[in-house]
Amino acid sequence: QITFGSIFLGKVPVHEEVHRCAGQIYGYKGCIRDFQVNHKELFIIDEALEGRNVENCNVPICDYHPCHNGGTCTSDEENWYCECPKLYTGKLCQFATCDENPCGNGATCFPKSRRDAVCLCPYGRSGILCSDAINITQPSFSGTDIFGYTSFLAYSTIPNITFYYEFHLKFQLANHHSALQDNLIFFTGQKGQGLNGDDFLELGLRNGRVVYNYNLGSGTATIISKPLDLTLNVHVIHLGRNLQKGWLKVDDQKNKTVTSPGRLVGLNVFSQFYLGGYREYTPELLPKGPRFKNGFQGCIFDVQVRTSLNQGFKPPGTPEGHPNSGRSVGQCKDSPCSLIKCRNGGKCIESGSTVYCDCLTGWKGAFCTETVSVCEPEHDPPHLCQQGSTCVPLPSGYTCHCPLGTTGTYCEKG
Repeated sequence: QITFGSIFLGKVPVHEEVHRCAGQIYGYKGCIRDFQVNHKELFIIDEALEGRNVENCNVPICDYHPCHNGGTCTSDEENWYCECPKLYTGKLCQFATCDENPCGNGATCFPKSRRDAVCLCPYGRSGILCSDAINITQPSFSGTDIFGYTSFLAYSTIPNITFYYEFHLKFQLANHHSALQDNLIFFTGQKGQGLNGDDFLELGLRNGRVVYNYNLGSGTATIISKPLDLTLNVHVIHLGRNLQKGWLKVDDQKNKTVTSPGRLVGLNVFSQFYLGGYREYTPELLPKGPRFKNGFQGCIFDVQVRTSLNQGFKPPGTPEGHPNSGRSVGQCKDSPCSLIKCRNGGKCIESGSTVYCDCLTGWKGAFCTETVSVCEPEHDPPHLCQQGSTCVPLPSGYTCHCPLGTTGTYCEKG
C-alpha cells in the first residue's frame, strides 16, 4: 500500500479499513505503473508519503525474448538474466568476446566487433574457426591485417651463424603497390627486441628496393639494391656475410658489397628466425633506424641457408623446413575464400590462412546469416533508450523498460 494524502493505492490501512456487508475489502495484487489525478501525473514512489509491503513490479521480461545471439532468458520473482552462448557476453549477450575462445588449434581470437570474433589461424590451419588443415609448401603472407597483427613464420635459432652465412630465397609480390611499402622479409636478433647495440640480421623491401642490414655490435652495415623489375613474376635473392664483409645480389642485378663499421666480426643472435613478419609486430621491436613498418605481402619460398662454405644449403628450422610457430600464413595462390560463401551481401576477407565474412549493415554471424536486433548497439539507426534503461525488442519496433525513478517513452524523464 502507498498513501498519497487521503488517496490510497493498493489497500486502505488497517486502522481506516472499512467493512461492508459484502465483507472485507481486499488489497490489490499486481502492478500499477502510471498514475494520474486530474490529468496530473503523480510519481508513485517519489511522491508517496508512506507505504508498506511494496516491491518493484516483476515484469515477465523473458516473454519479450530480450537475449541476443541465441542467449537463453531465465527469470525468478526478482531478477532475470541471459545465459549467453560461447563468443557472446553482456546483459543481453550483445557483445562478442574471446573469453570463451571459439577458435580451435591454438588460433588467436580477436573480437572483430561487438557481434563477432575472428580466428587468426596458426601455421597449418585455415577456415572460419581454423579447423581445416592445409599443406604449406610455398608460404603466403598478408602483411599487417586491420587488427594490427602480422602474418609470420618463426623458426628455431639458426646455429653457427656467427662468422659466416649465406641465404638463398625467392619471393613473389602480392601486387606492385606492396613493393613500395616498408615490408619485412626476415629478421633475427640478439635479444629479439632490436635495441641499439644489439646484433641483428634483417632483410626487407623499401620503396621498391631490397634492403639488407646487419649489425655485429659496432654499427649497422646496409646494402640497398637497384629498383626491382616489377615485370618479373618471381624475384631471387642471394645474400651473405663473411666476418665484416657482406654482399647482396638481387635477380640479374650486379652483386653489391659492404663492410660493417668498427672492429667486431661476429654476429651473435639468439632469437628465432622470423620470416614474413614478427610476433606481435610493432616497428619498435625491430632495429632503430632501418625499421620496416609492415609485414611482407606475397609469397616467400625456397628459403635456404648455410653457415660454412663446406656445407650444402638447407632450409631453416628443426626439423629442417618446419617452423616452430606461425600465424595467418596460407599456401601461395590458394584462396581460403574459395571455400567460404558469405550470405546477404557479406564480403569474404582473407589474410593468409585467416578468413572471415565482413557483413553489411543489419547482418551478423560467421556467414552473415543473422539479423542485427533493433536493440543492439550496432543497429542503424540506434535505439533511443536512455542510459540505464533496458531496450526490449517487440514484433514491431521496441520498448524501453525504465529503471526506478525514470519515465517517458525512452526513459528520458526524471
